Amino acid sequence: MSIRSSGLVDELSDRETPCENTTRTTGFTAPTSIPLLLLPTAIMSRAVVYRLFAPLLLLGFVQIALSKRFEVKSGNQTCLLAEFSANFSVRYNTTAKKGVTVLFSLSTDAHVDNRSNCNNMTAPVLVVSFGDGHSLSMNFSRHNGSYKMNVLTVGFNESDDAHFPNASWKDILVAFSMSADISAKMNTTYKCTSDSTVQMENVNVTLSHVRLEAFPPNNNFSRTETICHADTPPTVSTTTLVTTLAPTTAPPPTPNPIPGTYNVTNSNGTCLLAKMGLQINITYTAPDNKTAVKVFNILPNSTHTDGNCSSDHALLQLTDDPTKLIFVFIVNTTTNKFYLKELSISTRIPSTAQGKEFTAKNDSLTYLQTTLGKSYMCHTEQTLQVNPKVSINAFELHVQPFRVNDAKYGAAEECQMDKDDMLIPIIVGAALAGLVLIVLIAYLIGRKRSHAGYQTI
Repeated sequence: MSIRSSGLVDELSDRETPCENTTRTTGFTAPTSIPLLLLPTAIMSRAVVYRLFAPLLLLGFVQIALSKRFEVKSGNQTCLLAEFSANFSVRYNTTAKKGVTVLFSLSTDAHVDNRSNCNNMTAPVLVVSFGDGHSLSMNFSRHNGSYKMNVLTVGFNESDDAHFPNASWKDILVAFSMSADISAKMNTTYKCTSDSTVQMENVNVTLSHVRLEAFPPNNNFSRTETICHADTPPTVSTTTLVTTLAPTTAPPPTPNPIPGTYNVTNSNGTCLLAKMGLQINITYTAPDNKTAVKVFNILPNSTHTDGNCSSDHALLQLTDDPTKLIFVFIVNTTTNKFYLKELSISTRIPSTAQGKEFTAKNDSLTYLQTTLGKSYMCHTEQTLQVNPKVSINAFELHVQPFRVNDAKYGAAEECQMDKDDMLIPIIVGAALAGLVLIVLIAYLIGRKRSHAGYQTI
């Protein structure tokens, strides 16, 4: 069974997001009759609507979730205790090429998976399995007298027809977030009764009634608790402070990269065509154990292109010293489509980072799926997630790694995000046309009635 990252398959892409990935289309099925006051919502991109309303859908659903208790042990010593309920909102595509959102809870058969590990009592991992091949995992670490959740990951088996009927994919959908705000002091229990929604690509996870503690001293929850912000009542200050803040200069955002042309030739001529702007995002740990992010662009003028091609395998290597990127495309003979299977990067991160040299690789991807003989095109920014710490943003992407004739691109298959952008003016036009038609009909009916009140002499 293959594993794919949410939000990164072109047929299901939507980026919103970054990255956070993963980034499939997060659509929103509007009602057939749209009130004029709701028209701005109706014409927004489906990704924006999904982001706005998926948490609201979960609010009416969260009450039925059951709180479960989980324990991770190493021998007789407990490294992690957790009690929580969880609700999930998952967006997926059906065989009818329609986006569907399903809501379901952590089921009663949820249990601690054998992949859970205390990791020598330094970085415990809780993996909870439930239902037909679904999972939720939490990675923890400790530093300077505190512990925190570093990564929240969910995996959903789309072969489960009970939760994903008529799913177009029959593999594992994986989504993750590094922004779950869960941390507490050592020897205290983290407690949060309120709902807390973690948004990912195509997936929302709502946790509630949470009690957890990493490295509990007596193999049980500590009596001292760290209460989450949502459960803390607001305080009213009776003192007005006037503070003059020194002006600060925020670092300028990294501009969008310049698209470069990167072609590969062999004895038969040009065998791979690629044009794209590439922006690298790396999250790393500095010597003070604080998380830092490096964002930089690949510069076409200083980039060397290399690679090779065959009938079912193509490799594109880009080197912009000290960064090296490798893209590996293969052919799926069953579906007669090509896709990006492997993506790797090696570079150097700032001298303040631990290790300096940085490498990452993922060889189980299914990005950019396109019919053989055609090219993949996506004008919208698209995120290619390598792992939770590394992603590559591609701009103005156009690629064809197989069946290139006369060094020219074949007919383009557009990504779902570009199709969504085209859908917006269609919706606006249809709404305006409908409004004009309604006004015209009302005018004709009113005019007919006004003439009916007079008689001919």
